Amino acid sequence: MRALITGVAGFAGSHLVEYLAAATDLEIWGNVLEADHLRLVVPGARVVVADLRDPGATRELVEQARPDFVFHLAAQAFVPLSWVDPWDTLETNLRSQMNLCEALLRSSPKARVLVVGSNEEYGQVRSDELPVNEASPLRPDSPYAVSKIAQDFLGLQYFLSRGLPVVRVRPFNHIGPRQSEKFVAAAFAKQVASIEAGLQVPVVKVGNLSAQRDFTDVRDMVRAYYLALSHGEVGEVYNIGSGTPRSIQHVLDALLSYSGVDVRAEIDPERMRPSDTPIMYCDASKFMARTGWTPTIPFEQTLHDVLDDWRTRIRETS
Repeated sequence: MRALITGVAGFAGSHLVEYLAAATDLEIWGNVLEADHLRLVVPGARVVVADLRDPGATRELVEQARPDFVFHLAAQAFVPLSWVDPWDTLETNLRSQMNLCEALLRSSPKARVLVVGSNEEYGQVRSDELPVNEASPLRPDSPYAVSKIAQDFLGLQYFLSRGLPVVRVRPFNHIGPRQSEKFVAAAFAKQVASIEAGLQVPVVKVGNLSAQRDFTDVRDMVRAYYLALSHGEVGEVYNIGSGTPRSIQHVLDALLSYSGVDVRAEIDPERMRPSDTPIMYCDASKFMARTGWTPTIPFEQTLHDVLDDWRTRIRETS
């Protein structure tokens, strides 16, 4: 049995390779956009360079891999970038998935496909609608959110009209080692580690600290992806998250408590979003009931690991 992970060099992709290699007997294949990204791939996967925006390259990838399971993780995933260049995000995320689904219909029509949406699909959530479940209204407030809704419903369309066995998930915020500093926990951890190493003045640049989000360790999240694809009902959509809201201020305070540095926070206008939902957390009971999944890694351990990861990165590059 073979698994294909698109975006295998990415944050979640790298952890999914490690999980599948340790917990299953699957032969793991993956794709990266450019040859330079091969250096980011963790051991355990056979990797093909392929731009999923290219229909021909996508067909060749699927014909080579002949997957039984497809974890479609490749995407433009940084919300602020979607405001800078909205069409690039829409084209990358939607066209890549369309090409993948078409290629699968041609050569691997029975492959189970995980379409990864986002909590951003829910967008502007009102306080009386929390926690959000899968039937909650979708009110996208960024081009990225629109692209994920399109991916979500494109996956549903391929199931309903073409019979492709698609399972859809809407993961909430996930953090952990190896995440890009573009994302909030990693951004804080990198700055704290740089201050510890004497490479940065004791000031942490921050955005909106009052926002509250539902954080899950990426290692718990990729386990959920496997359970969703192996045990989820095709055609269905599942929220995945801890169900516990935590403020961005709490993330910063926790990271600082693990360090001996004395710092002050300074608002960086570049880190503020044009639109930002005050609080967002999920009801994942549908997914938990179907698969038995629950998060196992404590939030504090995740933050410790994120900070240690950045300490190592700073030490190796300084």
